[in-house]
Amino acid sequence: MATALYGPTPLFEVFDMPTSIRFYRDKLGFRIHQTSPSLGPDRFHWAWLRRGDAEVMLNTAYENDNERPAEPEKARVAAHKDTGLFFGCPDVDAMYAELRSRGVEVREPEITSYGMKSINFLDPDGYGICFHWRAES
Repeated sequence: MATALYGPTPLFEVFDMPTSIRFYRDKLGFRIHQTSPSLGPDRFHWAWLRRGDAEVMLNTAYENDNERPAEPEKARVAAHKDTGLFFGCPDVDAMYAELRSRGVEVREPEITSYGMKSINFLDPDGYGICFHWRAES
């Protein structure tokens, strides 16, 4: 018998944890499942977030504030364009409406060349986010 697996749960390094927490929680509707010890409002070095069966973990890119530059490093953020979260979402239109109601700037759903209805945008650190589902024929 095969050993059970769950997930995956991706871990993303983020520049500013409070900004990322507020984006994933307040804009995308995730809830905080677990964190490292609190350092203040929405401030942790690590957080595990969930929305239904979808999970993501966030970790500060700089463990100490004195290591963190004043602005995100352009080369580091540019590299994030190679990484994306794709969430299965049976009702892409409802998700679009929810995101818009929460202030997320996102274009209307599109049908991809490979037959998926999707909405795509970036998180505060430049990671791609996609909510998609097989398009009705």
